[in-house]
Amino acid sequence: MLLVNFLDSIRGSAKNLFILGDLFDSWFEYKYVIQKGYYMTFTALKELSDTGCKIHYIIGNHDFLHRNFFETEFGAEMYQDALSLVLDGKKFFLGHGDGLVKNDVGYLILKKFLRNRIIQNIYSFIHPDIGLWLASTTSKKSRDYTAGKSYGEIDGVFESAKNKIRQGYNYVLFGHTHHRSYEKYESGIYINLGSWLNKPCYGVFSNNEFKIIDL
Repeated sequence: MLLVNFLDSIRGSAKNLFILGDLFDSWFEYKYVIQKGYYMTFTALKELSDTGCKIHYIIGNHDFLHRNFFETEFGAEMYQDALSLVLDGKKFFLGHGDGLVKNDVGYLILKKFLRNRIIQNIYSFIHPDIGLWLASTTSKKSRDYTAGKSYGEIDGVFESAKNKIRQGYNYVLFGHTHHRSYEKYESGIYINLGSWLNKPCYGVFSNNEFKIIDL
């Protein structure tokens, strides 16, 4: 309900909503089956879209397969890769952040496997009750692994953010690591909003300022 209440609260005021992946713990979109547990979230997204708010969704590592549901139902713009844009004169670089950790080779291999369309099409023949259960189980293990893993002394996500800032970006936002960050670097800022499961919050860019709002 917290997510639904948040979406309802910005209806009529937000011009754009940027989702940096993994909106759900797991998402595998069958052709004719939609997960019923997310019904209220779907309704809130639809009502938000109807007020004129543009929804932008960057695919995350728990988004095992998106087809066209978000586009057709909510008019969402879906992005397989990171997004670069200018808002009120400020340059933003937005991405999920998976694949940026330099010593996480195992995940990079797994990502290529999970994003393979042939593998996804074969998986879609599994009965939804079984397929969605497998996706949810795998997702939980992945979430626990990501939250608890030590990536060494060099934070590849932050290093990637610093590189983007050196390229002229004012704000760089990533997710994936589940660790909240607000790091000023040279003339830019790296932001990670962490995980809604631990300390839910959202970011707002208004009046030429970015704020993190706790819920």
